[in-house]
Amino acid sequence: MTSVDQAFRIIHRRDFLPEALREQANVDAPISIGFGQTNSQPSTVYQMLQWLGAESGDKILDIGSGSGWTTALLSTIAGPNGQVFAVEKIPELLEFGRDNCNKLDLKNVHFFKSKKTYGLPEYAPFDRILVSAAAQELPNEILSQLKINGKLIIPVKDSILEITKISDTNQKIIEHPGFIFVPLL
Repeated sequence: MTSVDQAFRIIHRRDFLPEALREQANVDAPISIGFGQTNSQPSTVYQMLQWLGAESGDKILDIGSGSGWTTALLSTIAGPNGQVFAVEKIPELLEFGRDNCNKLDLKNVHFFKSKKTYGLPEYAPFDRILVSAAAQELPNEILSQLKINGKLIIPVKDSILEITKISDTNQKIIEHPGFIFVPLL
């Protein structure tokens, strides 16, 4: 099993930044990747992945895949028996993220252009769902794509919610306040 620490040692942020910004890769701050989107602050990504608790063999949905950095980290954690489904709304970023992951020859990653609904209901249910942009409220359509006992990490307003799905009608929610994200489109 690959831990979050190991994934960060294997997958380098600089490989997921625009060429002109790669020297900033070690800065613990969000970095613009264009189109009003960012490559998130490494310490925040690290914490979100710790809360997500993904494991080898998991089927993971990555909403707002952007540069592909979180997708590649999740791919490494899920391992060869897992799968990562990356969803991005902005076509140029979808291509950028796919190209970045293809350079690393990641075999367990699948990229999709998002549709009118959030996520990929046709591929659900997922063991883990990571959302990398802030919603104004918890989208039930994302929660419905999560397996029972699965976990969803999603920024909502200025907090990150850590949600474990107990049943179709019950969740355990832990709120982690004090975060800022680009809006979920």
